[in-house]
Amino acid sequence: MSSLENAASGSRPVERPAAVRAASIAAELVSGGSLEMGARRPEDAREIASLLPAGTPVYVNHLPGHPILDTISTLVAVRKAGLEPIPHIAARRIEDREELRTFLERAVDEAGVRKALILGGDEPEPTGPYADGAAILREDFLTGCGLREVGLPGYPEGHPRIPAAAIERSFAEKMMLAARHGLGTYIVTQFSFAPARIVDYCARMARSAPGVPIYVGMAGPTNPVALLRYAQRCGVSASLRALRTQGMDAVRLVTHTDPELQLSALAHYCAVHAECNVVGVHLFTFGGVTSSAAWMNRYIASRGSPA
Repeated sequence: MSSLENAASGSRPVERPAAVRAASIAAELVSGGSLEMGARRPEDAREIASLLPAGTPVYVNHLPGHPILDTISTLVAVRKAGLEPIPHIAARRIEDREELRTFLERAVDEAGVRKALILGGDEPEPTGPYADGAAILREDFLTGCGLREVGLPGYPEGHPRIPAAAIERSFAEKMMLAARHGLGTYIVTQFSFAPARIVDYCARMARSAPGVPIYVGMAGPTNPVALLRYAQRCGVSASLRALRTQGMDAVRLVTHTDPELQLSALAHYCAVHAECNVVGVHLFTFGGVTSSAAWMNRYIASRGSPA
């Protein structure tokens, strides 16, 4: 007898074991998740659409040295493939206010964009007037262009160049600015190789920002050398150092590390903490968007399997 049948008959529902609940939650987190793709490969949109449910959020990156308007064609391709396009907007790579306004207007009009992930960007000096994500959110034309929701970055391992206290102040300011404009907010975290750090971050955010949905970033299946390069650049070297103490060299370690490890730990956390505000995972694909979509497909298919 199912839980719904138990409820209808008035008998006490059968409590599923924690491991079974966690497996179901893992599939739900992937089903409700997202992934990113390269702005210069619009042709990938149709292929990943064959592997993912209609409406899956797909983030289009904003590459250094490339105008953000160059991403429009890929955003349009994602929408035409039946997926939801969400652009990265890297503040330090925007040349001026007109470029940002024109981009948002075209992205909304041509690709049906409603959400954007607002990032600072890695450049040592801003290209234009925006030094960080908060500077973007101070603009008064965001909702007028049609934007309705913004993603904000989260850092389970901290930021390689920004102190933790500054990150907390910046997050609070961005939340205030978004609310002032009537923009919805959610968090997309940086990936980590240390499940305990991910769980700790999610627990802290559940206490400090309980109404804000979290998408937990994970490294999708990729070449281990590429993954190491991105990890060191993105500031997750702390978890690399910690894992090296287990006696494995970095390349063997990353080859052995699969998104399943992080996903399993996250699902077990959500299974036993009712206050968990994690709603999905977000896969960083490092150019391997098709293999990441296939990995998601496997988990989404498992959701329909009998428990």
